[in-house]
Amino acid sequence: MTSSLDTIDQGTLEKLVEANSVRGANVIAQAGGWGVVIQYGMTERVLAVRRGNVRIWPKLDTLVAFLRRIGIARFQVDATGYDASARPLRHRVDASERMRQAHEAAAYDKWFREQVQESLDDPRPNVPHAQVQKEMAEKKATLRKQLARAGAKS
Repeated sequence: MTSSLDTIDQGTLEKLVEANSVRGANVIAQAGGWGVVIQYGMTERVLAVRRGNVRIWPKLDTLVAFLRRIGIARFQVDATGYDASARPLRHRVDASERMRQAHEAAAYDKWFREQVQESLDDPRPNVPHAQVQKEMAEKKATLRKQLARAGAKS
């Protein structure tokens, strides 16, 4: 598809279809799948996702189902750029990364909850916070004295 055409988003397209303003649609094959150019009035616009990137369907039948669902049952198909051996472009590389991160987060959450439950189930007595603070203060004081002595010797 030519990049000189302006884009239109799905919401606007649906409103144009409701207003019976769409006069045609051209489905065009390209590297990685199929795109669609919408014709209304004297204007042609490429259907794009919200971020302005041209919307591409890897499979023609998925695009046909989309167009029929929003009310466009008649359209032309230009398969000039069709290449059956071409692999579809991956448009949602970031989606796989988000899924990987979600799985990692779920695994960490499971591990963390298991650790907390293990601690809660531990029969050994808990050490009161005040006692831990006192013991740590004593250890710090001892270390400071040792450091002061070592500094005085050098």
